[in-house]
Amino acid sequence: MARNRILSILVCTLMVFSGCGYTTRSTLPSNIKTIYVDNFVNKINVAAEQTNERMYRGYRPGMEVEVTNAIRDRFIFDGNLKIAPEESANLILKGELIDFRREPLRYDNDDNIEEYRVKLIVNMEVLNADTGEVRWQEKGFSGETSYRTSGSLVKTESTAVRDATEDLARRIVERTVEEW
Repeated sequence: MARNRILSILVCTLMVFSGCGYTTRSTLPSNIKTIYVDNFVNKINVAAEQTNERMYRGYRPGMEVEVTNAIRDRFIFDGNLKIAPEESANLILKGELIDFRREPLRYDNDDNIEEYRVKLIVNMEVLNADTGEVRWQEKGFSGETSYRTSGSLVKTESTAVRDATEDLARRIVERTVEEW
């Protein structure tokens, strides 16, 4: 019985100290400490014809500036990489805003839209500033949120766009510092 108790204590101790492997630290090499976030370029084709599949395509002037600023702010908040000028940064993040979608999610009985999903879609790459080598590249990377047009959970489209921008920035920073 004493042997079982010691074995149980040993197993529990190992489980507690082994943990799940989750950490808030960056998985980047220790020599990478700074990043330069280049201004995102707006590549949304505002002249493209709308189709039944792309009925709710949108455009908001200056959205690429909001995306760039949100990403920089999120790197500052995260703290794993410091924002630096291009000439002294270890990494360079470049991107382009390729789409802004507002898709209906829910309708009422009269076919009025009650809820939308807002989605910002970007193409981006992170380069090693010293070698110019692409560390990672993503096409069609997105941030999104939903908002209701009526009821107690109503939210304006502007607030939803800001929330989607923040979601995109969070995901980009996580993708960069965790290198998954």
